[in-house]
Order: sequence, then C-alpha cells, then structure tokens
Amino acid sequence: MNMDSKDVGGWSQPTPQTLDALMPDAIALAAENLGVKKAHYDTPTLFALAVLAGAFIAMGGLFATVTMSGAEGMLPYGVTRLLGGLVFSMGLILVIVGGAQLFTGDALMVMAWASGRLHAREMMRVWTTVWIGNFVGAAGTALLVFLSGQYTFGHGAVGASALYFAVAKSSLPTTQAFFLGILCNVLVCLAVWLALGARSVGDKILAITFPVAAFVAAGFEHCVANMYFVPLGLLIEWGAPDSFWHDLGRAAPSIPVGHYLVNLAAVTLGNWIGGAVMVGAVYWFIYRRPKLR
Repeated sequence: MNMDSKDVGGWSQPTPQTLDALMPDAIALAAENLGVKKAHYDTPTLFALAVLAGAFIAMGGLFATVTMSGAEGMLPYGVTRLLGGLVFSMGLILVIVGGAQLFTGDALMVMAWASGRLHAREMMRVWTTVWIGNFVGAAGTALLVFLSGQYTFGHGAVGASALYFAVAKSSLPTTQAFFLGILCNVLVCLAVWLALGARSVGDKILAITFPVAAFVAAGFEHCVANMYFVPLGLLIEWGAPDSFWHDLGRAAPSIPVGHYLVNLAAVTLGNWIGGAVMVGAVYWFIYRRPKLR
C-alpha cells in the first residue's frame, strides 16, 4: 500500500492511500470524463492515435494467427480458440496501456453525450476520424506483414491460417456478421470499462485479457480486427508467389471483396450498437442519468 506523509504535531506521519479498484459509479464518471477529453483532441492528433490503435490490434491479430497456425486438428476447437483469444488481447492491452484511439472502445463516448457534456457533431467527428485511422493502421500493418514474407513461415502454415480467417470473415452472412459484431463490442467495451476502474498496469492487463479472450474464442466479429485479417488475405491471394501455393498444395482462394465491404459495414454498426447502446447507454442510465447526479 502506498503511504503519503501527514504532519501531526511536528512529526511526519504516514497515511494510507487506497489502491482499491474504482466502484462502478466512479467508473461511469471516469468514462464520461474520458469521452469529454477525447472530444477535445484536434483531428491530426486523433488520427495519429487511431492509426496506432489499428496497428496495435493488427499486431494482436498477427500474434493470434501465428499461435493458431497448425493447431487445428492437434488441439480441440475450443482450446485453439482460447489460445488465440488470450494472445489477441495483446492488441487491446497496447491500446489501453500504451495510449491509442480505438473505434470500438470510443463507443463509450455516448455517455458524455447523454449527460450533455459534448455535442453530437463532436462525437461523430471522433468516431469518423478514428474509424478511418484504425483502417489505415490495420491495413497498413497487413501490407507490412505481407511485404516481410512472414506469411510464408511454418512452411506456409501462417499464410494458410491468414487465408482461412480472411475467407471466413468475408463470407459470413451479413445479418450474422451484424449480430456477432454486437456481441463482440459488448465484451470489448466491458474490457475498457474494467480497465478504467483499475489502479495499476497489471490490473488493467488482467481486466482486459479475459473479455477479449472470450470474444475471440466465441468467434465474435471486431471491425478493426477485420481491417487487418481480410486485407492480409487479399494481399496473399493477389501477390503470393507460385512457390507459396505449391508448398501449400492448394490454389489461391477467392476472397469476395464486395461482400467483405458490406460485412465490414455491418460489423461496424453491430460494434457501435454493442458498445454505445448495450454498455454505454445502459451504464449511463444506471449511474449517470440526471436524477442520480
């Protein structure tokens, strides 16, 4: 426990300083304050932080892809998904602890708007700028990964996993992608919520890990992760050398770009509803509606 000094009768006496996590009502206020702070970022700063967040989530996706490569058939389905989820959580840990702006987490800004502390246009500016920045960061990281040839590692197993994710995510029925997006961002925003209540870096990491691992293990859809997974698959499909396909023993798949874009929009909307409505608005109603403040 940290101790501050207090002067008592000329003597410096230690006084305890609590390290307990914030209570939910205090987390709600912290979420509001953070939303107001984000609204005051200028657009270049916001965009740069969003590019970082997209890259961080992409790195989590890369970590998960490598971890799950070749595991299918060797480990039970659930165990493989759990391992992928645990390592994918590195992405959100980097966002929260390292400092960056993620579209899915920024859905909680709706709490500050509901309390009248920022205008809708300010909130929309943040969401639009951050979504675009996230795409640049995630897709840019996919390009770097492709140019590095990292997808050829493990005798092509890493690339095979990357292609599997790209095809699966771009081929989902749009309605299913939408609802999987809602479920995903409920867990992501709960991870952000818990991290807001944490007092130490270790507490934040622990608070983030399990909700994120849960959404990956369950197969939910995260729009920023999909900004990495599908572009990487497309780059491999379009640019991998013949030797890669020969080693893999298969032809290049056909990743439906048009359907991917439709699904990305559906997942984005689902993520927004899951975070802004099912977490942010609900907690605002419980702890921050006017008669309670």
